[in-house]
Amino acid sequence: MNTVVIMGEGALADTVCKRLSGYNIIRRMDFSEEIPDGDIVLVIQEHDNSAFFHEAQHALLPRGIPWLGAYVALGEGIVGPLNRPGMAGCFQCAETRLSLAGSNRKEVEEMLLQLVSPDYVPDYSFEISPAAINYIAHIIASETTKVLRGDIANTEGHVHVIQLSDLCSSIHYVLPDGTCPVCGGLPDDSPEAAEISLTACLKLNDSYRCRSMGELQAVLVKDYWDERTGIFNDKQLDLLSPFAGVAINLPLGYYNEVTGGRSHSYTDSELAAILEGLERYCGVTPRGKRTIVYDSYSRLKADAIDPSNVGFHAKEQYEQPDFPFMPFDPDSEMEWVWGYSFLQKRPVLVPQLLAYYSLGAGGGFVYETSNGCALGGSLEEAILYGIFEVVERDSFLLTWYARLPVPRLDPSSAGDPELEMMIDRLQAVTGFELHLFNTTMENGIPSVWALGKGRKGHGVNLICAAGAHLDPVRAAKSAIHELSGMIPMAEKRFRERRQEARAMLDDSLLVQQMEDHSLLYSLPEAEERLQFLLDERRPVRTFAEEFRDVPANEDLTDDLKQLIQGFSRLKMDVVVVDQSSSETLQNGLRCVKVLIPGMLPMTFGHHLTRLTGLNRVLEVPMKLGYVNQGLTPQELNPYPHPFP
Repeated sequence: MNTVVIMGEGALADTVCKRLSGYNIIRRMDFSEEIPDGDIVLVIQEHDNSAFFHEAQHALLPRGIPWLGAYVALGEGIVGPLNRPGMAGCFQCAETRLSLAGSNRKEVEEMLLQLVSPDYVPDYSFEISPAAINYIAHIIASETTKVLRGDIANTEGHVHVIQLSDLCSSIHYVLPDGTCPVCGGLPDDSPEAAEISLTACLKLNDSYRCRSMGELQAVLVKDYWDERTGIFNDKQLDLLSPFAGVAINLPLGYYNEVTGGRSHSYTDSELAAILEGLERYCGVTPRGKRTIVYDSYSRLKADAIDPSNVGFHAKEQYEQPDFPFMPFDPDSEMEWVWGYSFLQKRPVLVPQLLAYYSLGAGGGFVYETSNGCALGGSLEEAILYGIFEVVERDSFLLTWYARLPVPRLDPSSAGDPELEMMIDRLQAVTGFELHLFNTTMENGIPSVWALGKGRKGHGVNLICAAGAHLDPVRAAKSAIHELSGMIPMAEKRFRERRQEARAMLDDSLLVQQMEDHSLLYSLPEAEERLQFLLDERRPVRTFAEEFRDVPANEDLTDDLKQLIQGFSRLKMDVVVVDQSSSETLQNGLRCVKVLIPGMLPMTFGHHLTRLTGLNRVLEVPMKLGYVNQGLTPQELNPYPHPFP
C-alpha cells in the first residue's frame, strides 16, 4: 500500500486525511520530528508559510521524495506545483510568479490598504469556508492519486488556483525562474561564456529574421502570458491608432513596465509586444549568470572597456545637489560583467550599470536606458537588431544636437505600395501630415526620422519617431509604426497637461520624464526649434538618390559581419553582452545588449543628457559635409530632444 505523509495541521489537512483514507497515512505537524519514508509528502497550510515550504524542500528532496504543497492566501487556495528532485519550477518559482503577476489584484490592494491604515475595513473576508476546504482537499487528493498511479498530474509544472469567494478554479503554468534561490543554480559569469563565434543564420523568406511569427506564436503566449503566473499579466488592444497595436504589462514588483507591438494585425502585434517585453525583462538585471567581478577600473583596465568612451554627464550636472549620479572615479569599485569586443576579438569587462539599465534610479556614474537591447531568434539576429537600435538613436540625437539640415525624402519614390498605403492611412485616420528625413550617419546604416505634423488647431502639433535598418524602407515603416502608436497617447497627454508643456517651453529642466519630451513639442510654439528640418526650401530627395542598394545576402550573419567590419574601419568597437536568461533560452530566444562606444546614447529627462566625451557629435557634421569645420560644444542644440 502506498504511503502518504501529510505535514501540517488544521481543517484542510484533516479533510485531506479523510479523503486519502484508502492509503497508508502518516501525519506530522511540523519538521521537528523525523520524517518517515513515503511515496509522496503533502505539505498543507491554511496560510502562506514560505518558511515551512523551505523546510520541506530541504528535508525531502535530498531523500528523493516528491512533495506537493498547498496553502491559502489573499482569498485564494493554491495547490502545487509538484516538487521533484532535479526538476525546475519549484514552489519558490511559483510563489515568485504568483506574487508578481498578482500584484494588481484587488485582494493585494486591500491588504496594502490595511497595512497603511489599520482601521481600514476590507470589502470582503479572506476566511475559508467549509465548502472551500472540501473543494481544495478534493483537488489535493486527486493530484495525489495521479502521482501514486504514475499518471501525469495537473500540478506537474503548474498550480491550481481556487477562488474562495465562488470556488472557481484554474490551472496555471509555472515558468521556472532562472534566478530562483531554490532550483535556479545560476552559473558564474566568465570570459569563456562571453566568447562569441558567429555562425550561419539563414533569413526567413525576404525578412531579416530567422524564425517566423507563426513558429513563435505557439510558445510565446503559452509560456509567458498568464494573468496569475505569467511574466506578463495583462494586455490591451489599441483601437484608436491607425495600425493594430497591443500593449503588454510586465510586472516587476516595484513598478510595471508596459511594452508595445505595432503591425498590421493584432496577433503579430501581441507577439511583438511579448518579444519586446522579454527584452526588457532580461535588460533590467542579470538573470542568466551571476555577477562575480567587483573591482575598480584602475585595477581592471587591461581587460575592461574605458567608461569615458560611452559618454558622461557634464560637470555642471554632477554638481547639482539633487543629481542622482556621481562622477566616474577610476578607483571606485563597482560590478562588472563580461562582454565580447568584436574590435579586439576577445572578451572584455563592462560596467554592469552599462550592460543593464538603471531606469534613472541613480546609484552609478551615468543614466543608462535600453540603448542597444534587442531580442532575436538567434544570437546573430539579436546582435543585428541591437546595432540597429544603437544607430537609430544615435542618428536621431546627432541630427538634433548638431541641427543638421538632413534631406527630406519622397516616400512615393521608394516604389513600395505598402509604405504608401501606411502613410495614406496614418494621414487619413489621424489628420497628421507625415514627413520623412534621411538621418544616415557616417556608418552608412540607413536611418529615417519620421515627423508627424498636426493640422492647425488640431491639438498636438509635432510628433517624432525614428527607425534604422539595412533596408531604408523597413527603417521608414518602423518609424511610422512607432509614431502612429504615440498619437492617441500624445493627444490625451496634451489635453491634460497643456499648461505644464508651456512651462517646459520656458524651463527645459522641467522635462523630467520620457513622455515630457513629446509633450513639449506638442506645443505649436516649440515648432521653431525644428526649423532645421522643416525648411521647405530644400529639394525633396528620392530613396534611390539617398540610399545605396540593399544588400542581397541570404545569410543574416553576412549582413552582421559587414556592419561590424564597417564599424571597425571607423575604429569603433561593437561590444556585446549576452543578457539571455533561462526563460528565453528554453525557446531558443537570445537577448543582448550592444554597446558601440562613441555613439550617442538616448536619455530621457533633459537634466540627464549625456554628451561629455562623445566627440562624434562635434566631428561627424563636418565629415558629412553639413559644415566646413568641427562644431564646438557651445554650438550644440541646447533644448530637450523630441524623441518619444
